[in-house]
Amino acid sequence: MASIFSKIISGELPCYKVAETEDFLAFLDINPNAKGHTLCIPKKEVDKIFDLDEASYHGLMAFSRQVALALKKTVDCKRIGMSVIGLEVPHVHVHLIPLTTMEDARFTTKTSLTSEEFENLAKAVQQNL
Repeated sequence: MASIFSKIISGELPCYKVAETEDFLAFLDINPNAKGHTLCIPKKEVDKIFDLDEASYHGLMAFSRQVALALKKTVDCKRIGMSVIGLEVPHVHVHLIPLTTMEDARFTTKTSLTSEEFENLAKAVQQNL
């Protein structure tokens, strides 16, 4: 069965797209730890990050870095944290989280944004790529 991320890639489900290449997609997390929390995924559905072939793994890291640099230019924060946990969706995903405190990285406190705020934020990050 296709993961929710595969449905986003295929266009079956909407997302707040930040960046896209032939092989990767970045979009805002709709249940963010902090404003700007972004997910970077390979378009090929693979459950675990270390099951990616080497080229895909390095490509995902390079893509995530590019998105993180744009995110840092867009969102006021001390740094962009990166996490690969992946238990909630069986599809490799890199969390890029703007951090101002360690609480932003703990997945315990969430931030709410309106649809308009998500849309404006996605456009702002795109402009900084």
